[in-house]
Amino acid sequence: MDIAALSTNLANMNLMSKVGTAVLDKALNTNEVLGAGLVEMIDAAAMERSVNPGVGENIDVRV
Repeated sequence: MDIAALSTNLANMNLMSKVGTAVLDKALNTNEVLGAGLVEMIDAAAMERSVNPGVGENIDVRV
């Protein structure tokens, strides 16, 4: 049994686990920011509809 190789492999696996966790944390933070932006867009659209209820009812199409 090669103790040095085992130790190196264990250290590499530990590092890979930490990197994977950090990447998932960044993805979670990004999704939280995107979700907050989506909520703000929905709120803004609801505000526009309450002020101008006729917005978006008619579409002019010309060929």
